[in-house]
Amino acid sequence: MPLPRTPARALGSPVGLMNYFKRFRMEIDLAKRDFSRLADVDGYRLVGWDPALLEIHAETKYLSFRSEIDSNVFPCLGDYSGCLRLMGEISRKPGFLPEATWLIAQSSNGRDVTEYCGTIQGIRDKSGVGAIQNLGIVPDHRGRGLGTLLMLHALRGFQEVGLKRAFLEVTAQNSGAIKLYRRLGFSKARTVYKVVEVAYS
Repeated sequence: MPLPRTPARALGSPVGLMNYFKRFRMEIDLAKRDFSRLADVDGYRLVGWDPALLEIHAETKYLSFRSEIDSNVFPCLGDYSGCLRLMGEISRKPGFLPEATWLIAQSSNGRDVTEYCGTIQGIRDKSGVGAIQNLGIVPDHRGRGLGTLLMLHALRGFQEVGLKRAFLEVTAQNSGAIKLYRRLGFSKARTVYKVVEVAYS
């Protein structure tokens, strides 16, 4: 559970309440990992970064996060326009890495109709470390190994551009994601708190 709300006035803000969400920074050493052979997931295909797919990344991100705890931590994830703005910001960062940015798609019923069901983005931060921005899987497609596949391809992308370490942040309540990241080789480096202002009703 997030920490109890504190009146924002006590912290110098004129209105609203403050919610504190506990998050973990998790890191992985890429130098000792081999991502050269990655198995596919039957019925799905990976789609590399293309600026023309920005809106699809945003929609997939929205569908993945709109009902999750992270939409409380980062309100922009709770609506499509916020996700579109976020994707634009990520793709314009100086350290944005197309090599670590992927979609997963599924063709429906053998027809030439594509359903996008997972997204991940990666950047090189100012210290030269790979930073996973968002890993999201649309709820109907979870439990099939798609999150693992996206993460491994993003980590391989970091390796391809010469990065030796990567990190991500995850909300402490998201036990499923934490379990996945640990299984992939991430370990907790430190605890941080995300402060979110909630307006008075």
